[in-house]
Amino acid sequence: MSQKAFASQADLEEKRVSFTRLSEHAYAYTAEGDPNTGVIIGDDAVMVLDTQATPAMAQDVIARIRQVTDKPIKYVVLTHYHAVRVLGASAYHPEHIIASHDTLELIRERGEADKASEIGRFPRLFRNVETVPPGLTWPTLAFTGQMTLWLGRLEVQLLQLGRGHTKGDTVAWLPQERILFSGDLVEFDATPYAGDAYFKDWPQTLDRIAALNPDKLVPGRGAALTTPEQVQAALAGTRSFIADVHACVQEGVAAGKDLKTIYKDTYARLQPKYGHWVIFDHCMPFDVTRCYDEVTQYPDPRIWTAERDRQMWEALES
Repeated sequence: MSQKAFASQADLEEKRVSFTRLSEHAYAYTAEGDPNTGVIIGDDAVMVLDTQATPAMAQDVIARIRQVTDKPIKYVVLTHYHAVRVLGASAYHPEHIIASHDTLELIRERGEADKASEIGRFPRLFRNVETVPPGLTWPTLAFTGQMTLWLGRLEVQLLQLGRGHTKGDTVAWLPQERILFSGDLVEFDATPYAGDAYFKDWPQTLDRIAALNPDKLVPGRGAALTTPEQVQAALAGTRSFIADVHACVQEGVAAGKDLKTIYKDTYARLQPKYGHWVIFDHCMPFDVTRCYDEVTQYPDPRIWTAERDRQMWEALES
């Protein structure tokens, strides 16, 4: 059997973009399982949540925004630090780039390594990568726990509800409209990437999202969710995937199995249930490796580098 192509290097098919209106103030830029961007339009300004991977790709988001408003794009919010979410920020020329303090710490600690790692994993998503300016995307405002902004009369709450996809995850909540932008804490018909995750914490964080009782939700990947039933389905799917990976890895560690055996067992068990989700084959080696680390000896995620990515893939997929 030939070895799988590394990460998403074989994923070259262009995706169809949708720009979905959720309310007078909220839009979702989605593309069949590619990373989503959220848009909030207030009385006097626009907020963009997650930027796309390059400034060239961000231009398409800006074009969609300009179809519905000419208000200035004043704020960019980084729901977490991953390069595929943040390296398009310069295209928006925002007054402020906002992130949690935990996300700022992660950018300082591992931003350069993550940038090189992700560009290697996702060639299609880093289209026109030469448009990314040198260096990293740095927040100009950082907060801990909660930050409230008023876009005129529209209240936007930026909330850290707990660790999950990363330690710095931020959601944006429109309490007047019961609309949530979850970042990669919630996915829909898309495999959660958990290479930098906290498996023990993630389910409780999802419970806190559920407690807000959103009517609509923009996930990190997948279609915009426009009914409470769809929101519940996405929360349940994300929760069950994280729990299933964690249970399989714990079981394997308790039985004294090595990482490669645990990976093969976990893949075989989860593939029938989740294998149709986008980026399943890409995510699984990273997810199982991180979960194994957490269960055994590393409470916090180790830094992925382009070199470590390749070594791990070779070890597990050979």
